[in-house]
Amino acid sequence: TKIFGTIGDRNSVGFMNPITINDSINANTLQYNNRTLLADQYRNYGIESKILTHYKIGKLEQTIATGIRIYSGTTHRQSNGKGSTDTEYNMNVIEEYPNDIKFHSQNFACFAENIFRLNKKLSIIPGIRFEWLKGTASGRNGYNNGNPILLQNVVRERSFVLAGIGVEYHVNASTEFYGNISQAYRPIQFANLQAPPTTDIIDENLKDANGYNIDLGYRGKIKDILQFDVTGYYLKYNNRIGVIAPSGTSYRLVTNVGNSNSKGFEGFTELNVLRLISPAAKSDIKLFTAYSFTDAKYNEDYKDETIKGNQIENAPQHILRSGVTFNYKCFTFTQQFSYVDACYSDAGNTKSPTANGQTGVIPSYRIFDLSAAFKFNNAFTIKSGINNLLKEKYFTRRSSGYPGPGILPGDGRTFFISLGAKL
Repeated sequence: TKIFGTIGDRNSVGFMNPITINDSINANTLQYNNRTLLADQYRNYGIESKILTHYKIGKLEQTIATGIRIYSGTTHRQSNGKGSTDTEYNMNVIEEYPNDIKFHSQNFACFAENIFRLNKKLSIIPGIRFEWLKGTASGRNGYNNGNPILLQNVVRERSFVLAGIGVEYHVNASTEFYGNISQAYRPIQFANLQAPPTTDIIDENLKDANGYNIDLGYRGKIKDILQFDVTGYYLKYNNRIGVIAPSGTSYRLVTNVGNSNSKGFEGFTELNVLRLISPAAKSDIKLFTAYSFTDAKYNEDYKDETIKGNQIENAPQHILRSGVTFNYKCFTFTQQFSYVDACYSDAGNTKSPTANGQTGVIPSYRIFDLSAAFKFNNAFTIKSGINNLLKEKYFTRRSSGYPGPGILPGDGRTFFISLGAKL
């Protein structure tokens, strides 16, 4: 049972990741335009250690887990460099990169959680975690009329404690009730400190986000006929980081937009129709459905009163995945239908898209996928499938930075085939 965590993620161990973009050929000179160069260099070091120990209270076995994490990472990000016009790949930059920023982060964390088994059916799992974080950002974020736009050598250091508790009650050997309440924390990400200087401004008082999550559910399996998991949840999210467009201005402000709450339902069921009719059937026809409903709105501490009661950006109310799987001996076939509801891309809930495509509604879309697999023996498997069978035209995000600004379209119809071997 997961009882605490952080919202968001951190840099993973990385490497030099150069990207070059060669613009279209000039019709008059038949020469290519200069490349746009982007290069990230990562130097990350970390160590984690976990210890799992079993002990007894009376006749019942208990379990405790403890651990520590130490991490230090540096990201050197250079972007929008003017490259050569050669047709061969190279990273030769003319003059210097307009954007040249260094991000550095340090983290120390330790945790402990214990499974207290009160009897054979009821378990309580409390946990606690201490975090220390330090992040810095410095460098140049471009030029304005020839003058460098310098970051203000941002330094953020903080420590905090996260706590949580989970409960499990086993109704029988195959079904159980579960519940959790846990605190969460989302530190400011590097991306929040590097907004496009021509369109966005970063709030100098930007704060980390925090909150808590509560969920209660029932899950289990009934023989080989039915699997299910249903959950209700509530999420409190304070100091949510987002983007607003202050009235009377021509820019967007990256800031703590406000506090929000999200409540909803998630459910999954899988019914084996053939096993229901005949438990001794040698094949399977499984009908599956996964559905989630989310009511996520801004409810207090607004940066701009116009967002009061607005829906959270990038949070569709309805998401549905359903389909059927047929299995006979070594052959498996699956057809899946996916529906994602419409949502907004900004806290202001802008309906009509702007000229640059940064804000506006993200329309709903429907996708059909097919896949099949055949296992020759215990060693060889062949898999194939078609994604977006009906070639639906849709997009999933609106971006203000690379590779934007504009919409990020979903994939068209794609086909894949793979051969696997286990030797």
